[in-house]
Amino acid sequence: MRLLVVAAVLAAVGCGRLPGKPAPGPEVARPDSILDPVALYGSNCAGCHGADGTHGPAMALADPVYLSIADDSVLRSTITSGRWGTAMSAFAQKEGGTLTDEQIDSIVRGIRARWGNANRLAGVATPPYAASGQGSPEQGHAVYTTFCASCHGRVGQPGSITDPAYLSLISDQGLRTIVIAGRPDFGAPDWRGNVPGKPMTDEDITDVVAWLASRRVQNPGQPYSASNYAQH
Repeated sequence: MRLLVVAAVLAAVGCGRLPGKPAPGPEVARPDSILDPVALYGSNCAGCHGADGTHGPAMALADPVYLSIADDSVLRSTITSGRWGTAMSAFAQKEGGTLTDEQIDSIVRGIRARWGNANRLAGVATPPYAASGQGSPEQGHAVYTTFCASCHGRVGQPGSITDPAYLSLISDQGLRTIVIAGRPDFGAPDWRGNVPGKPMTDEDITDVVAWLASRRVQNPGQPYSASNYAQH
């Protein structure tokens, strides 16, 4: 009889009023349902690119110069597939990451809306984002001496950008992007400001990247040659 009474009470109040059932709202949202661009950037991008798009170990995204040369397709493909050989991993679910295509599109729109400035380089002929040729390492050494060495150090100097260990962490495109856009958050000028009144040409940029790339080694940071290891 008691069981019948309990069953009748449950039927009367309905399951929606059972004690302990969470009220509407406090449920944890599914990760793939979050579409807020600020939240998505904070949880996926800020660790490398900085909480406000600056002062991170990776490229400053809050830079109108960078966003003027990198269009939405560049941002989207980089987030989707990452950069092979660098710390930039793929974030798309179809590439083994955690983000849906819709979430990636939201991040791209958010970056553009927060930090883009279409008028920043109005009337300025910017070097193209991607190189159109291979470049000359020989010419690149001269370009480095002229435009880069005063800040980035001589070849072989400790801490120089020419250190093979550093070069192993960045792609050719990453080098080109930094040469063009600079790192304004760290006081590094863009392609126009290395030598006053003498902006770097597209050819200069392509050549210096080719020279830097030529300085990569197979085993960066290895203190001994292969023959040394063979002897021990």
